[in-house]
Amino acid sequence: MKNKGGNIFIVIGLVLIGSALIITFNNIRENIVAEKSSRETVSCLKEQIYNGEISPYTGDENNEPIYKQYSDMTMPEIEIDGERYIGILLIPDLDLELPVRGDFSYKGLTTAPCRYSGSVYKDDMIIAGHNYAAHFGYLNRLDPDGAVSFTDGDGNEFNYRLREIVQLNETDTEEMVEGDWDLTLFTCNLSGRNRITLRFDRISK
Repeated sequence: MKNKGGNIFIVIGLVLIGSALIITFNNIRENIVAEKSSRETVSCLKEQIYNGEISPYTGDENNEPIYKQYSDMTMPEIEIDGERYIGILLIPDLDLELPVRGDFSYKGLTTAPCRYSGSVYKDDMIIAGHNYAAHFGYLNRLDPDGAVSFTDGDGNEFNYRLREIVQLNETDTEEMVEGDWDLTLFTCNLSGRNRITLRFDRISK
């Protein structure tokens, strides 16, 4: 009986190890796919933004961006392979340059961070990203006062400084959108039960 009981535990242990290996392999594969997709999309976005396919808006004779006069304007979107993006997020300290989708969806998160809510022009944009290493997996390693930047579809650049890192419960949706923060980035922790949330202030508005 003892041998039989021991064999059962051995089988259970092997099943658990096998499951863990499958999960690890899938995570590695998904991270590789996400990294490749993000790199190719950023390249396409840069080509359209900086090669003049998307013409910058100008508001007046001083050549001021029109968003400074109309903060309620919709952020321009760039379509790539049937998907729409609102710009590029740069996190130098983590060596990340990522495309940002215009709309949030769990499917979309598998290839690029998504705008969760808000607008860069209203200083209330929230961006969600998967916890892949190639996306937001190392957000909590960002240095205090770490800098990030966001470039919109017209080539306007917005610079930010990290002010706070907090963990929110997965059900704290109201707390996620509350507060006077110019930019918020968030991702799931490893368990998926909490949201690692970084709050930023914009530099030189």
